[in-house]
Amino acid sequence: MDISTYLEPVRIEKLRLSDSTGRYRLAEAITIYTEDSTFPDIEKYDVAIIGVGDDRATLNKGCDNAPDSVRSWFYGLFAHWNNVNIVDVGNIKKGHRVDDTYFALKEVVSELLKNNVVSLIIGGGQDLTYANYLAYENIGRIINIAAIDPVFDLGHDEHELNSKSYLSHIILHQPNFLFNYTNIGYQTYFVDQDSLVLMKNLYFDTNRLGNVKADMEEVEPMVRDADILSIDIGSIKHSEAPAMDKAMPNGFTGEEMCRICRYAGMSDKLTSIGFYELNPSFDDNGASAHLYAQMMWYFLDGFSNRRDDFPANDSKNYVKFKVQIENFEEELTFLKSKKTDRWWMIVSSKDMVSQKYKRHQYVPCSYDDYQTALNHELPDRWWKVQQKLM
Repeated sequence: MDISTYLEPVRIEKLRLSDSTGRYRLAEAITIYTEDSTFPDIEKYDVAIIGVGDDRATLNKGCDNAPDSVRSWFYGLFAHWNNVNIVDVGNIKKGHRVDDTYFALKEVVSELLKNNVVSLIIGGGQDLTYANYLAYENIGRIINIAAIDPVFDLGHDEHELNSKSYLSHIILHQPNFLFNYTNIGYQTYFVDQDSLVLMKNLYFDTNRLGNVKADMEEVEPMVRDADILSIDIGSIKHSEAPAMDKAMPNGFTGEEMCRICRYAGMSDKLTSIGFYELNPSFDDNGASAHLYAQMMWYFLDGFSNRRDDFPANDSKNYVKFKVQIENFEEELTFLKSKKTDRWWMIVSSKDMVSQKYKRHQYVPCSYDDYQTALNHELPDRWWKVQQKLM
């Protein structure tokens, strides 16, 4: 399929490029679709950058200008990898209606997925996560979504699709291709009790900001389990990322977000990442756009260190550990990668699991989960997945 019909080229002359000097800046190291070039052959690339300047379904008006604002900083950073082929395919053409933009983004990401190209999306409103999700329906893949967000964005059933209700629309969409949702960094005073109960009843993973910041290493298996990572700039402290209409005094630091993005890049499973809700009109000296650019850089740095160690691909490169928990019939199986020292659990089911769910039986975990099992306690990650597979 020719996805160029949905895209418009990057207008380099309109970008305020940084005055960095030296060789191997990203502006020179990656392929950029411009007015002076033909549309690139996406099959040759590993990662594709997509700008989506549409803010019609968010209250944060002005974030439609974010893609080029972020590019201005991103292009000035230096590339330190020679094993990642990156292309910037330009911006999704703004549709007559926001649904048209969703359709275009869905088609573009779907085609990239078919060609094993990872999508790096610069929004726009976070409602675009819904369109990103629909791309996986096109290829029939059951997926996991992780979101770094101070709230759950559930809205209410009667609400139209927007950046504050997109998750409800994903959950209710039929046919449903969502296996699990993980929130990273919600702030309790912004979340009502009914939403927490719903998350619990759906066996979704919710992680409070304070708990996550207290043990950042536990974020790694959270993002390693995701196919899509959606990032709301509201999850970052306002003092470090002021580019939004409502100030958030608490949140992650820039350094923590860069660390999370590197974890995401290292995950063999993750195939889409989105950076949303950055509003340049509130961005003092471009600090937020610069931070998003650095987060993208760390994602690519992580991507350059992928080791293709998802257990289903090769069982020879793993050490297997069996743990029997007292008063629990089933024996738990843990796998430790010889390549990366990362851990997985295998969650089995008494019934034959459909082939489309097979990949979800391998659950990313940490050494702490293994220690929990040794102490005769069932790891929470194992139990939630087992409930879904029953």
